[in-house]
Amino acid sequence: MEVVRDMILSGSIAADVPIRQDALAAELNVSKIPLREALVRLEQDGLVVSHANRGFFVRGMSASEAEEIYELRLKLEPQAAAQACLVADDKQREEARRLLTELDAAAAAHLPSVGPLNRAFHMALVQPGQRALTAEITGRLHVMADRYVRKHLESRERHVTAASEHQDIFQAWLNRDATAVSRMVGAHLEHTLRDLREELSANEASASEAPARGRKRS
Repeated sequence: MEVVRDMILSGSIAADVPIRQDALAAELNVSKIPLREALVRLEQDGLVVSHANRGFFVRGMSASEAEEIYELRLKLEPQAAAQACLVADDKQREEARRLLTELDAAAAAHLPSVGPLNRAFHMALVQPGQRALTAEITGRLHVMADRYVRKHLESRERHVTAASEHQDIFQAWLNRDATAVSRMVGAHLEHTLRDLREELSANEASASEAPARGRKRS
């Protein structure tokens, strides 16, 4: 399933067109049964949708979906990270530091590992809080947010801003300043959502105008 997930998140499998299960199974050298099971799991994660008699499709990206994902993250993640910073042990603090270092390097080099590393870093700030259900739901939201994170960080300017925000959040987390962590994580997510809202809305407007321009030319 991880291979198929990575293909979806990287854009190797296009959105809104049927997933050709025979061809994909052959490419991955697996049978159709485990592939179908993987697609069902990915549907539960919100990355694909199934339609009767049409098969599975990768979910398209949209401003409305980004809005919902980030609104849910804002309800859970700031307080979860704040709680976690108070109880994280030395091993967990060092793991968060390692992930942030790797994330910065991957983002600077525009590597495809940016999405997974961003998710891993944010989850490292949440998981020590010993709130298993909150961590599980937050983790699923991060999987759904992965494509949006990658799109957000395509801009060099945004990468620099995000890296600075991550460093500030991490320092407050190390200092066990729960109030600052909650405030900074919330501001970081809101900043990302504002950028995505503008970019995705503009893309959707351009896409809707294209057919109209085509009809005028004809």
